[in-house]
Amino acid sequence: MTNDTTQSDTAQSAPVRFDTKIAVVLRDDLEVWQRLNVTAFLVSGLGTRHPEVIGEPYADADDTPYLPMFRQPVMVFEATKEVVTAAHGRALTRDLPRSLFTSDLFTTGNDRDNRAAVRAVPGDQLDLVGMAVYGPRNAVDKVLKGARMHS
Repeated sequence: MTNDTTQSDTAQSAPVRFDTKIAVVLRDDLEVWQRLNVTAFLVSGLGTRHPEVIGEPYADADDTPYLPMFRQPVMVFEATKEVVTAAHGRALTRDLPRSLFTSDLFTTGNDRDNRAAVRAVPGDQLDLVGMAVYGPRNAVDKVLKGARMHS
């Protein structure tokens, strides 16, 4: 084995570190089904606005194709209503890409009604149950201050 091969093998087996972070913060009083549903909705738009977060398509050994997914992990946090609200404010002041989910969205059944429900409420009065944020790792960490990893 040549030195080039050894260096290449080492580079491929080294952990990948990202300078960005995709994170979701959920209110800690949600039911399990709500947590799963909110998380899926929150991350669904990220790749449309920031295509660099999407990796390459997948294929199994039979060459069956599969859709591409995020190229990096999505970190899921939980927090009190107050911490989620504060995180939302910090994401706004840092102008980080974000999505939100309010309690009103549990009563709507389609995208049009979801947007209307959010539009009807001033930003500082939104009853947030979750938020996703993307950006430089250190900025996202500051936004999520007070939240803990979801267990």
